[in-house]
Amino acid sequence: METEGIKRSHLIYWASGIVSICGIIFEVLFGALGSYILGDGVKQYTITISLFLTGMGIGASISEKVMKQLIVTFIWIEFMVAFIGGFSSFMMFGMTAYAPDGTDALFLYMVTFTIGALTGLELPILIRKANEIGVELSRSTARVLFSDYAGGLIGGLLFAFYLRPQMGMVKSAFLVGCINLAVAAIVLYLFRSEIKRMAVHVSAAVFIGVLLIGGLFFGEEVAFSFEQKLYKDPIVHSEESNYQKVILTRDQDDTRLFLDGSLQFSSIDEHRYHETLVLPAMEAAEQKESVLILGGGDGIAAHEVLRYEEVDHVSLVDLDPAVTDLAANNRHLRELNHGALGDERVEVINEDAFQFLEESNDLYDVVIIDLPDPNNESLNKLYTREFYSLVRNHLTPEGVSMIQGTSPVFAREVYWTIDTTIRDTGLYVENFHVDIPSFGNWGFLMASREPVAVEDIEITKDTEFLTDELLQSMTVFGKDEDREIVNRNGESVSLSPNTLIHPNLIQKYEQAWQNY
Repeated sequence: METEGIKRSHLIYWASGIVSICGIIFEVLFGALGSYILGDGVKQYTITISLFLTGMGIGASISEKVMKQLIVTFIWIEFMVAFIGGFSSFMMFGMTAYAPDGTDALFLYMVTFTIGALTGLELPILIRKANEIGVELSRSTARVLFSDYAGGLIGGLLFAFYLRPQMGMVKSAFLVGCINLAVAAIVLYLFRSEIKRMAVHVSAAVFIGVLLIGGLFFGEEVAFSFEQKLYKDPIVHSEESNYQKVILTRDQDDTRLFLDGSLQFSSIDEHRYHETLVLPAMEAAEQKESVLILGGGDGIAAHEVLRYEEVDHVSLVDLDPAVTDLAANNRHLRELNHGALGDERVEVINEDAFQFLEESNDLYDVVIIDLPDPNNESLNKLYTREFYSLVRNHLTPEGVSMIQGTSPVFAREVYWTIDTTIRDTGLYVENFHVDIPSFGNWGFLMASREPVAVEDIEITKDTEFLTDELLQSMTVFGKDEDREIVNRNGESVSLSPNTLIHPNLIQKYEQAWQNY
């Protein structure tokens, strides 16, 4: 009997570790779902962690009322975690596609809280069961909690480095649900001698198992049809990379790239964006031999740069190899970038732009900054005084940089805060904006060590959109989009630089775009 008790106590410790792995995977999975579907990754992860931990606390409090049938209670908790957690991603995509606005967020938050509460409920039960078997309370508590915390680390690493990039969010949820169910089934079998009405428990396990296995094999295909509802055009490529969800759509001649649900370009009007982003800076620079592109993993900006015969070398720094590989190999993207990433003059570097600038000692004649908008903490650092100081330090004395700076119409304070931040590094700035049907009115900022006379810039390459006269007009801003911002009290708004220590841009960005 003593040996049997030791075996059962060891099973409890293993069960604790495994369900903890599953719990932390669900926690970060819900954060990833919120970031992808609802936007603002920092906000969604903050809400997810808060709700999950609050749920755990409430679940732990409720556990003291469970006085009998500890094992049966644990088994049914695992059944519920397996079913609710397993179908969470699948249902989230369905809610987003078909339910009214805001329902998907409410659903995600409710599921997060529920799984947290169930996780908090099961751990005290396992501790008390180990104690009931004969393990001292101090030892059972320490061992169950050790298994729980160690399992949390393993779960986080599994999700980040295997489940999300290899299996995606839908299959990952179903797989983890199956693991929860397997733990329940093993405990059910090994403690069968003290469990009544086994047929009921076994039937429930089989029913949930059939649903989860069906979801594991067919759920992603159905969820893909849900996801298609989020996009206007048919999805021709869908990939979950280590960093983001990469979606490529195509309808007739319109190819569109989305990263975490945000549109990066439409082939119908990308020439307006990329000609404005690249050509003025290339024409303004006295030398063009060495060019740095930060972002721009789709390769279209690189194509515009390579049109200048003087270019000897282009360093393209983009964090996600999934994007640059897609741009190099997908035929739709290759048509747009003319195979630029395969050009011998182009060096593709998959690295964080901030880190690259910190570690590199090279100087560049032109720096093109084609990074996503600052809608989270990791992107915000690429719009700080510290970042633009690094950009300045990598410009040759006559070098020129062009930076995409979101919309001065929809996000007026954001655009001019970026302008203020760049100027705070000592660089001279010229401001441009252009109408791009896919985005609306979009802003750019030209930065250089020495002033650039925009009126002297001549576009020497064939273009679909840009002309010398049009370029001059881009520097004129309307009264509702210029630097002079007035609040409701008629007072001028003073803008401060965005820094790593005081990141004021994220909140401005979120407020600006909440109605669009």
